[in-house]
Amino acid sequence: MRLGRSLLRVIVTVLVVLGALVSWALLDRRVDEGAVERWEAPGFYAAAADAPSGLPGELWRSEPILSAPDGAQAWRVLYHSRDVHGQDVVTSGTVIAPIAPAPAGGRTIVSWGHPTTGAAQRCAPSLNLDPFILIEGVQDLLRHGYVVVATDYTGMGAAGPDAYLVGTTAGHNLLDIARVARQIPAAGASDRLVLWGHSQGGHAVLFAAQDAPTYAPELHLEAAAVAAPATDLGSLLNADIGDVSGVTIGSYAFSAYASVYGADLNTILTPAGVAATPAMANLCLIGQNSALHTIARPLIGHYLSADLATTQPWATLLAQNTPGATPLTVPLFIAQGQSDQLVKPWITAEFAAHERSIGTTVRYDSIPDTGHGLVALRALKTLLPWLTEVGATATEG
Repeated sequence: MRLGRSLLRVIVTVLVVLGALVSWALLDRRVDEGAVERWEAPGFYAAAADAPSGLPGELWRSEPILSAPDGAQAWRVLYHSRDVHGQDVVTSGTVIAPIAPAPAGGRTIVSWGHPTTGAAQRCAPSLNLDPFILIEGVQDLLRHGYVVVATDYTGMGAAGPDAYLVGTTAGHNLLDIARVARQIPAAGASDRLVLWGHSQGGHAVLFAAQDAPTYAPELHLEAAAVAAPATDLGSLLNADIGDVSGVTIGSYAFSAYASVYGADLNTILTPAGVAATPAMANLCLIGQNSALHTIARPLIGHYLSADLATTQPWATLLAQNTPGATPLTVPLFIAQGQSDQLVKPWITAEFAAHERSIGTTVRYDSIPDTGHGLVALRALKTLLPWLTEVGATATEG
């Protein structure tokens, strides 16, 4: 009997491992080069082109996602937002909520800002075979009773203008998808809101937190939390541009600013950089990383032709898209890995000090032996109790 049970455990373990490997293999095929390069907007996302004009946060279209996490229900959504120029833009994303009935006062919403996956339409997280895999802490947040919403950002998933490190656009996207959750009755969402984001998503969170009192005054923002956020963009790009990751991230930002603001790439990049940037900006960070690096690697040390800090209009655009212009009206949680080679710890520490100096209440969590990729996950053990500490619980009271 013992041998039978032991054998059964071995068989079950093997099946679980094989199942996980098959799942990851399917996910890899979904986002790997072949699948990504052949991507054409599925019908749900293509419908965005037919959307009439709408108010910020107005839900245009939704469909259930059958692969929701255990104990949860989820929807893929298209909704109206506003870009940096005040133009109506249809944006895609996901809404996830516990299946259990919501309490009388509704559930607090957590609006998640995802880290860089790319800037092209096909790089949208909601297009993944598992659209929840990049929402760091989603299972914990759902278990605590929060509604979780995750924008793709304008221009990803649904066609639209670029939003990569365009603070106002991305911040509006985070606030407007919170409005969307309140239009899905089964989600049980209240007007209470927490913002949470990593890297590029941290940048979006900081702009959303700045803009919330005027852009979405009906939402009761309770707290904002970021992990390794992109803050001082000039310093960040200058610090990173000397390696392959910096060239890659730079290509997304330079392409976005050229498209959104009409800035001329020839004024900041070398001829080789100008020629290569559109191709890099069209590739996803997940699934096309090797292709990105093949283009980016020869440009190391040969990408910029001028100083970002002094060359216009780039210096002004980077300053405009650097958060911290005004103090936040809610507590701010900042997590930073001490071993981060992409978002340098000293840049984040300086930002935290700046926020304190202008009156923002800051909790700074410096996490040892942690790089850029793991900082958000490792921050959760501090973040979740902190949300309770500042009163940003999943339910009222």
